Order: sequence, then C-alpha cells, then structure tokens
Amino acid sequence: MALFHLSVTQTKRSAGQSAIASSAYRAGERLYSEYYGEYSDYTLKGGVICSDILLPSHAPPEYADRQTLWNAVEKAERGKNAQLAYSFDIALQNEFSLEENIALARQFLLENFVSRGMVVDFAVHQPDREDGGIPNPHFHVLCPIRPIEQNGKWGLKQRRVYELDEDGNRVRDADGKFVFNAVPTTDWGSPETLEYWRQTWAELCNAKFAEKGLDVRIDHRSYERQGVELLPTVHEGATVRAMEKKGIRTEKGEFNRWIKATNALIRQIRNRLSSLLDWVKEVRAELAKPQSPDLVSLLNAYYAMRGAKSYSRSGKVANLKEFSETVSYLQSCELYTLDDLEARVSAHRENVDGLKKTLDGQTARMKEIRQLYDNSAAFQSLKPVYDGLQKIKFDKPRAKYKAEHADELKTFYAARRKLTAEFPDGKVDMKKLSAEYDRLEREHKETYNEFKSVRDDLHRLLKVRLCIDTAIQNKGRTEEQILQNRPQTQHKKEDMTL
Repeated sequence: MALFHLSVTQTKRSAGQSAIASSAYRAGERLYSEYYGEYSDYTLKGGVICSDILLPSHAPPEYADRQTLWNAVEKAERGKNAQLAYSFDIALQNEFSLEENIALARQFLLENFVSRGMVVDFAVHQPDREDGGIPNPHFHVLCPIRPIEQNGKWGLKQRRVYELDEDGNRVRDADGKFVFNAVPTTDWGSPETLEYWRQTWAELCNAKFAEKGLDVRIDHRSYERQGVELLPTVHEGATVRAMEKKGIRTEKGEFNRWIKATNALIRQIRNRLSSLLDWVKEVRAELAKPQSPDLVSLLNAYYAMRGAKSYSRSGKVANLKEFSETVSYLQSCELYTLDDLEARVSAHRENVDGLKKTLDGQTARMKEIRQLYDNSAAFQSLKPVYDGLQKIKFDKPRAKYKAEHADELKTFYAARRKLTAEFPDGKVDMKKLSAEYDRLEREHKETYNEFKSVRDDLHRLLKVRLCIDTAIQNKGRTEEQILQNRPQTQHKKEDMTL
C-alpha cells in the first residue's frame, strides 16, 4: 500500500546524542568517536540494505569515509549543547523493487540535498518480517547542520544581523551591548524548505507510479490541507500490527477501528447530501414553470399511479398507508415545496460540518491523551537511566554513559518535555487525563448518534426523491399507459443503501 512519510529531527548533544553513534546505528557499522573516546558498534544490527556518503564537489574527499566525516563534525561543534545534524526518516514504497527504491532515494538526495551543498550520509533499511507482516522499507539521512565553505572548511551555522536605528547606527540594549538577531546561513532548517522537500519526494514517487502504470498516488499534505473530510488514524507500528494480525485486539487498533467507522459514516452522509442537492437542481430544471407543483401533489400522483397498478385490496391499502405516513413526515418537517426540501438538506449539510468540526477536536485531544499515556510510561521506565546519569559527576564517564544510553535518554527527554507541556506545575495527574478521555469517548458517542440521525433522515428524503422522480416521469400519461409500462428511470442502488 502506497504511503507517505518524511520527517526530520535534529541530532544534538543537549539530548545526549552523538553524531558518531547515530551514523553507526543507521549504517550498521562500528565507528570510533574521538570526542567521547569510545566505539559505537552496531555491526550486528539487521535490516541494513546499503549505505553511502554523498558529497558536494567542494567537500574534502576524505569525508567520503563515515568515521572521518562525523569526527570532523564533532570537532567543529564545540558547545556541550551543540546541534550536530539533521536526521531524516523517509518511507520507501512497497510497489517498487528494492533497486528502484534505492535509485529513487539517491536521485532525491542528489537533486535536493547535495545540490544545495549538503553532505549526505544515508542508509536504506528493510527490516525482516518473519510474521509475514507488511514490509517497511525506508531510508535514513544524516546531514551536518554546519555548511562546508567553497574552500572545504566548515562554515558558520548563523550570522549576526545587528539592529540599526534610523541613522543606520547599531542599537544598544540596557547593558550597553549591541542588539542583534541570529540569522541562519542556510535555508536547510526552514519550514518552507522542508515543505518543498516533502512535496518533491511525493512528486518523484508519483511519477514512478505513473511510469509503472500503477493507479496509486501519495500526498505530502495532511487530510485537512487536502480537503479530505476524514479523521486521521494513529500510527500503529510493527508491534501493534503483528498483534492485530494474530487476532490480539490492541488499544491503538481499537482506536483506529473507531476512526474508520466514523469516517465511513461521514462519507456515506456526504454522498447522500451531494446526491440530494444535485437532484433538487435537476428537478428544478425539469419543472421549470412559473410555479412548481408542491411535494404533496407530486407524491399524490405517484401513489395514485401505484394504486392503479395494484390489483389486490391489500396492495391498495398498503399504498394508502405509505402515502399517509410520507405526507405526515413531510408535514411534521414543514416540507411543502422543493425549496423547503432543499433548505432541509442544506441545513443537514451545515449540521454535518459542525459535527465534523466537533469530532476533529475530540479526536485530536484523544490522540494527545493517548500519547501522554505513552509518554508517562516511557518517563517512568527510563527514569532510572536518567537518575544514573545525574549521579556521574566527571565529564569522561558521563559522556560515555550518555553514548551508551543515547536512545533511552532521547526518549526520556522527549517524554519529559511532553509531560511538562501538559503539566507545567510538574504534578502529573494521569487520573485527570483518564477522566477526560472517558468524557471525550462519551461525547463522541453522542456526536456519532447525531450523525446517525442525520443519515436516517436523509434515507427518508431519498425515498421521497424516488417517489417524486417516478411521478415526474409519468406526468401526462394515461392510466392505461401507466399499467402497460414500468417507469423508465432506474435509480442507483447506492442511493437507497443504508
């Protein structure tokens, strides 16, 4: 199944990360860090298909060696909280062969990264799927944040732009220091550049789909930006998918089933709304007269036709009963003309838009809470690792400990940031979050039931439409002609499907 994923983070010392360790992990190699004085060994890591270093023409050729490159980066970055590299994770496509995926990745990196003067360390991964699950080919990219100048030396990541007064003189602050803004020397970290890269990768994949004659496409935009009126599901991950495949129902799987059921209902309702509104326009054109017949008159004509075709007394009684119920429904809703019917359908559309907006908010918050559950669990399980770091006072053993537990510390810090953002006072209250989640679940059920009420009413309106269409088609025909012929128009089955 075609999918789009392209994300970027920063590798930085403030999160306990090492450029050497990050590169060794992605490439599945054993690399020595001069900064920390130790090896990072990932030679036993599986799933690494290939790796390579791509250099711009002005970069020193010795940087084609992975260990040399990242030790040079570590040496150039002196700060203890320095930002070292951009780290990209990009999904490949199962519809392409491994060779096609690698060629596409290399083309993308050369045309969009190396052409900008970026040094690229990339590795293609395809983890084994012993359980027969969906393959997950992807590639990792590490690029130094600091640019290389034309002379082969490392350049500045930022430059100072001083604020000037109206006479062009530098402005000083209260301490007498010149006021300046730190401006990046490249556009590599800008949101606009990331958006361009995401779009370009999607276009490259889509061009390959078209070349292979495949009727699938990917889109770098979110559902909201695409104008797709659907709620996004949550990422399940390999472990969850494996459990679901074995018939073990998981929380994430249940959440996604809930989202998919809601999306199916929304699609059904929107299709019915569009169908009814389009039909109103067609009927207006058909009945383009100074004054259109009212709905009851058209229904009366339809049921009179059905009565003429009924040979049994029970059939005639059933027709009269159905006619009476339909007229009572129209009167209870104050639907007398096509204008009234169109207004009701339009009101349903506005109501559905409002309900969809409510669902968006409920779903987004429920996802946040679920992520906070995960963050809380990660925080608790990794707290001993963090505490172990705090007990080490000397730089060398502290740096060694950081390198050994880089991934765990990274996860711990990320979880702590999320929890701090939710609970600024530092008092994590998971019971409060659970109560909020339960409330949102109840509210979702109420919203879902409102959707069902709209769907049921649209079903009744579609039945009215069928009657009116038939009456219009038989308008002006004699009773004998009606008995001899069936209605000409066949209505689509999906229009009347519950």
